[in-house]
Amino acid sequence: MDASDLVDEVRDERETELSRLGSSKSLFAATGGEMDADAVLAAAADVAAGARDAYRGWADDEDHGDAAALFADVADAEADRYETIAGELDDHDPDPPRVYDHLDGLDGTAERIGGLLGETLVTDAHLGQVVGFFVGDADPRTASTFRGMGDDVEDRLDRVLDLADGALDGDEFERALAAADGVVGAAYDEYVDSLETQGVNPKPVC
Repeated sequence: MDASDLVDEVRDERETELSRLGSSKSLFAATGGEMDADAVLAAAADVAAGARDAYRGWADDEDHGDAAALFADVADAEADRYETIAGELDDHDPDPPRVYDHLDGLDGTAERIGGLLGETLVTDAHLGQVVGFFVGDADPRTASTFRGMGDDVEDRLDRVLDLADGALDGDEFERALAAADGVVGAAYDEYVDSLETQGVNPKPVC
């Protein structure tokens, strides 16, 4: 297995979950049903704050130099993203999604690379919906801001895969795969819980 196989397997195994996390219901779940601009901004800021803190913690105690450098870079980028989003709000007290508690529990370079991969795929799906919301809200400036953030997250995915190819070998890829799968699963479980709490069916109605 190499990094390309790794991301392909995550996408294949979690195709349904990633599709639903990239659906319009994902914003409804993240905002608790409050589909207005401030609620969407607050939910996006919560994601950035959770990622910032999780990756900053990893960077501080990671032994693999290249991994530590990438975690630090991602933490800095998420800090900038948080400041940009929170700057659009009158006030914001971060309440990160539960998936970041799951990330905090990952230990070991392979598991963390896999966790970063899984979170990157989830965040990419989420940001696509945020862009769509602001396009529909006739706010092209904010839509463009989030589109740029989405481009940055896509670039991050390439860096994660390069790191995986350079840092992982043998069964380490399997450990990374299990960690990535677990992160996507944790994000999806939170999505389902939020929708069911609101009385919404998390599955699309055909």
